[in-house]
Amino acid sequence: MSEKRGIKECGYLFLTGFLMGSADVVPGVSGGTIAFIMGIYEELLKTIKLFNLKFLRMVCKLQFKEALDYLPWKFIGFLGGGIVLAIASLVHLISWALEHHETYLMSMFFGLVGASILLVLKGLKPKPGVFASVLIGSIFAWWLVGLPPSESSHTPMVLFLSGMIAITAMILPGISGSFILLVLGQYAYVINAIKELELFTLAMVAAGCLVGITGFSRILSWLLARHYQITVGLLVGFMIGSLRKIWPFKNELTFLQKPNGESIAITFENTMPDFSGNEWWLCLIAALAG
Repeated sequence: MSEKRGIKECGYLFLTGFLMGSADVVPGVSGGTIAFIMGIYEELLKTIKLFNLKFLRMVCKLQFKEALDYLPWKFIGFLGGGIVLAIASLVHLISWALEHHETYLMSMFFGLVGASILLVLKGLKPKPGVFASVLIGSIFAWWLVGLPPSESSHTPMVLFLSGMIAITAMILPGISGSFILLVLGQYAYVINAIKELELFTLAMVAAGCLVGITGFSRILSWLLARHYQITVGLLVGFMIGSLRKIWPFKNELTFLQKPNGESIAITFENTMPDFSGNEWWLCLIAALAG
């Protein structure tokens, strides 16, 4: 697949990947949201679709040159490079910010997503079907991000299905894949499997992710090609509903014990800010910057 991309376009892809990786480090924020905001969402779905049986046959037949030519490597390379660099370089910084300045960090992402929603809504046609799709997406995401974590078994089939559902959520704007694992009761188990290198567990989750992302990307591409306005309305609805999760002002209700002994809050109650304090104004500045 020939790609004619200039330096500016490659730089834009790298920046988009960097922002996606930065978002994925923050619980409750989806890299799919950033891809949607930055205007590469449809191309990302089309690229994922190329990892199909045709590509697999070429690899199995050792037709490596044909396999390499089949994929848009500039897109994959610059976007993937940005994601990897962001995760490698910012994971400690963002983890520190989440621990010490979570309210300001979430304010910035709230402003980013909120402004993007307004921008995308301006491009939608004021039709009943589009309005309904925005409303349905908003209600569904609002309900989903408010679900409490559940207890679940860790059988191979459950791990496979959890990986499939989590990766499906991850490519949707507004829904975090790590949050879905938390709701399904698999987050701590999978994190521990990564830490302990439990290969069978990781293989089952990875297989689910592979099936989920290759299958769901085709569904989304089909919907965008045939029902663009309604599909974009639904995706914007997901972003609107996700604002419940990234609202900066919260009270922590329940906690999860991580494998290393640390406790992390897993359920929250959204509250109103103290408008008389300095924190409110700093959060407003962070949101406007976002």
